[in-house]
Amino acid sequence: MKFELEYHTKPTLKTPVLIEGLPGIGNVGKIAMDFLIENVQAKKIISIYSHYFPHSVFINEKNLIDIPILSIYHANINKQDFLFLAGDVQPIDEPSCYEFCELIIDILAQHKGKELITLGGIGLQKIPKKPKVFITGTNKSYVKTFPYASDKIYGVVGPIIGVTGVLLGVAQRKKIPAAALLAQTFAHPAYLGIKGAKETLNIINAKFGMKLDLGKLSEEIDEIEKEIISRSKGITGEMTGQKPSEPNYFG
Repeated sequence: MKFELEYHTKPTLKTPVLIEGLPGIGNVGKIAMDFLIENVQAKKIISIYSHYFPHSVFINEKNLIDIPILSIYHANINKQDFLFLAGDVQPIDEPSCYEFCELIIDILAQHKGKELITLGGIGLQKIPKKPKVFITGTNKSYVKTFPYASDKIYGVVGPIIGVTGVLLGVAQRKKIPAAALLAQTFAHPAYLGIKGAKETLNIINAKFGMKLDLGKLSEEIDEIEKEIISRSKGITGEMTGQKPSEPNYFG
């Protein structure tokens, strides 16, 4: 089994915009996507199962197991259809990543999707006080339609790895305008890039007029930030004396 698609419902879609947010550095994309789906009350329309996903299961709140899946959600906002690609995993290797991205782009193309946006993080050696969001994409004219994001990204990041990067490449081949929004975050597995996620959502909110309740996310930041900063002081201390490495990015 490469990919098995389970359709929960098949809404009529008109030139949808697809936004992806999967786990990566700081989980910036995943945090932003989970908040976005909840805030706009998007409905799950497709579950994707695959032997290309990690060979593990998750323990849920009921103390039972969940097999890894990726899901596509749908919402209509301001008469525009949106598809949201979300989940807790990424494909396990390079061939499976490319095959998965080809599948997602094919789904988007079937519905005459007009654009694609991926969300992720840029790993830094220190916690950014006010994360900056950088943008790159398939063409300059599309990139410039995003407010507040800096397009001066050359030399700031290395290759964009994983679904967040490969989706852009496949979209470019299929002539679908696409962009990646990459927010600065702390490059440590224990750190959650909530502030970076909020800055990313500010841009999505402004571009599409979604009227997201970002105040709710601010409350979560205030509650969690103290614990994160306290924990990360120790992390930062461990890194003292290390030569700063080049900024890097994982989708």
